[in-house]
Amino acid sequence: MGKKALLAFEDGSYFFGTNFGASGETFGEAVFNTSLVGYQEVLTDPSYAGQIVIMTYPEIGIYGINNEDFESDGIKVNGFVVFRAIKEAFNFRATTTLDEFLKRYNVIGIEGVDTRAITKKIRSKGTMKAAISTLDLEPSSLVKRVRESADIGKLDLVKKVTCQQEAVEDFDGAKIVVIDCGVKYGIIRELEQLGAKLIRLRYDFEVDQIKKIKPDGVLISNGPGDPKILKKTVENIRNLLKFEVPLVGICLGHQLIALAVGGQTYKMKFGHRGINHPVKDLRTQKVLITTQNHGYAVDPKSFGIDLPEEVWKIDFSKSFVGKSLEGFGQVQITHISLNDCTVEGLRLIDKPVFCVQFHPEASPGPHDSKDFFKDFAKLMRGDC
Repeated sequence: MGKKALLAFEDGSYFFGTNFGASGETFGEAVFNTSLVGYQEVLTDPSYAGQIVIMTYPEIGIYGINNEDFESDGIKVNGFVVFRAIKEAFNFRATTTLDEFLKRYNVIGIEGVDTRAITKKIRSKGTMKAAISTLDLEPSSLVKRVRESADIGKLDLVKKVTCQQEAVEDFDGAKIVVIDCGVKYGIIRELEQLGAKLIRLRYDFEVDQIKKIKPDGVLISNGPGDPKILKKTVENIRNLLKFEVPLVGICLGHQLIALAVGGQTYKMKFGHRGINHPVKDLRTQKVLITTQNHGYAVDPKSFGIDLPEEVWKIDFSKSFVGKSLEGFGQVQITHISLNDCTVEGLRLIDKPVFCVQFHPEASPGPHDSKDFFKDFAKLMRGDC
């Protein structure tokens, strides 16, 4: 039987449970993920840096942890909350258990709490600060300390997950620069399928670095936190846009491109985190089932585009085109969430630039959106 543990939230609510993984204390922003599988990818996704993740599926850990499904060099979440943690690994690929994995990276987990009630709370009140502790088991004390803890929305979390220096992976194809804001291994794997020479640069890159490299294309990666904090990255992307290099973005990269061309972003109430989010591709009229992990979104009104809040009110035969405020021409919405009508994709009509809010590398998740990488290859060849 594990140690007693306490999960406390800034709204004053708290839940007692049982500790697994490492013991001690951790603070972060509490978010929930609706995936039934893929907990290893969730744990190692750099976009979750600074967050305590609550899994809505009741049993987590049954297939253990393997060496192939990492999305980074280790666990990036601040804490992990499940209803029941499976202690053994029932899969031939497993090299260790979930419990051992958390201990290896000194990450605290808690089980035996009502994850359904917690998810309903976050859906109602929005994401909030939280803590897991095996040390401070006094609810009023831990709640007070949660309220006094740092707001991750004000922290530069990308600094913790970007590459430490320029990294090159050499292939014979196109030369692609990846601006690493916390890039997932799944994205790297998909770019490798293009046979590309990949040059990973830190998020605080200099435009002159890219000019010297003369890449065939640039990808701005996913990552954690509020995009508005990354002012230097936004300014560098704005300068990069002037050189007509094919440019694409994923998740945080999508938000940064939107900011660079004069758009605005906002914090969502509880975000999108799961592998089952329907998205309408307005160009093909197809519905994609997508993997998502984001707490911020692009405001369509900042481009002069008015989207209704209810899906049934949208006329999908329309072309949702607005204007960049930074002199980069017209901006078109290419994808819309069918859950809440938020912006899921953009392109610049007069520039070789497009970006998506969802994760086309689909790790874990469906493969509906992998044409993103084929379209990137076409963009670099000048075919679209």
